[in-house]
Amino acid sequence: MSSEGMKFGTRAEIEQNLKDAGCSGRTIQEFFSYSGNDEEDKRITLLERHREALLDEVHNEEKKISCLDYLIYRMRMAEK
Repeated sequence: MSSEGMKFGTRAEIEQNLKDAGCSGRTIQEFFSYSGNDEEDKRITLLERHREALLDEVHNEEKKISCLDYLIYRMRMAEK
């Protein structure tokens, strides 16, 4: 199946979705380099890796927020 006739959207729609998800140009190019149903697993693996990287970023940012929350708590406790 060609990338233009994907059953889950047009190439333009999929490319926009990948951009919106923060995929790099290289990742997008790699996604579209896999063609046919026999390489669908490769596309899914690529997307899962990107998702995992995004989730790692979220967790790292959550840790930073927790550090700030703790500092704010300690400062408020010191005021009492």
